[in-house]
Amino acid sequence: MSFSVDVLEGARIALGSLLAHRLRTVLTTVGIGIGVATLLAIVGITQGLDASFEAQLASLGSSTLYVAKQPWVQFGNWWEFRNRKPLTLAHVEAVRAQCGPCETVVPLVDEDEDLAFQGNELSAVNVTGTTEDWPRVSGFEVTRGRFLTQTDDDNLRLVAVVGADVADTLFPGVNPVGQTLRVGKKPFTVVGTLGRKGKVLDSSQDLVVVIPFHTFTGFFAGRRSVTIGVSVPRPELLDEAEDALVGILRRARQTPPGKSDDFAINRPEQLASTYQQLTGALYAVALGIGFITLLVGGIGIMNIMLVSVRERTREIGIRRALGARRRTIIVQFMLEAMLVSAVGGLLGTGVGLGGARLVSLVTPLAATVKPLTVLFGVGFAALVGLVFGIWPAARAASLDPVEALRQE
Repeated sequence: MSFSVDVLEGARIALGSLLAHRLRTVLTTVGIGIGVATLLAIVGITQGLDASFEAQLASLGSSTLYVAKQPWVQFGNWWEFRNRKPLTLAHVEAVRAQCGPCETVVPLVDEDEDLAFQGNELSAVNVTGTTEDWPRVSGFEVTRGRFLTQTDDDNLRLVAVVGADVADTLFPGVNPVGQTLRVGKKPFTVVGTLGRKGKVLDSSQDLVVVIPFHTFTGFFAGRRSVTIGVSVPRPELLDEAEDALVGILRRARQTPPGKSDDFAINRPEQLASTYQQLTGALYAVALGIGFITLLVGGIGIMNIMLVSVRERTREIGIRRALGARRRTIIVQFMLEAMLVSAVGGLLGTGVGLGGARLVSLVTPLAATVKPLTVLFGVGFAALVGLVFGIWPAARAASLDPVEALRQE
């Protein structure tokens, strides 16, 4: 008898056995289904969060660098970062004049301020002072009106461009362009609105007001450090631009040889690295829980299959006495374990996908499952059945036909 015949005959007998013990089959299926559902729900939420974070990073721009006094991500040593000399407009001009790979260079300063318009208020909104080239670095687009001009900056005009969240909250049903917005205690004329960009690490990029650089420095007192926003024509030039910036700024800030840089060059991918460090352990624990749940389901399959072998000992003895080979018995019981496990995996996949989708609807957590993940869920469930069915199948095949026929 060929192996294909063994498989077909074994599948027929396995299916008949499962149908003959429906309640036991359903309970075993539920056990493995819960494991697969848990695992897929965790994977779905994990993949959704990763995809959401990648989209957020993409909104920061793939060809941009931000030079600041402090790094975006700090682990200890914060006092050293705080005591660094501030970056100034002179450093911006040095970068603009000497950085060959740099396409656009803009100064950035910011402060949180309260906003008000006709009784509507917003607290602690980011107010950014910059120049006319800022959209080329930030990736923002102007949807209504215009952006700031060099004339606005030269004449210290009280004009502002507002982000989408500011426009929606303070100007519901009203075109913000031409309206007077109170920033702190100063009245600013809104000249434009920005397109929506979404959040990065749960911080809205659209809750922003942009005003001319020199208007900002005249409005907000105090000696503050300037952030230098830089864009390059192509992402592959980022490393070259970073090397150039290090040399330019070390000379401009008169940093002695052998001393560490007293500034930080921030890139969006640095956030990705930090994100992976922060979430890696969490994801590992979550997946571990899912695998443990699946393991419990596999143990349930093994237990049921051992019971099935004991109940069908006489049947196995008759088949062996009539010439059935050990391989045929092994194939039958392994197919039975794989079948019940695969059905549980299929049902668990549906429940897991639904659970992930429900989580994304009722919570801020994003969830998405790739097609390959679905195939993996069903396939892995079948593999669990195969692994945990090996011992019961081997035990059934090793029964002595004579002793098995004596079994009542």
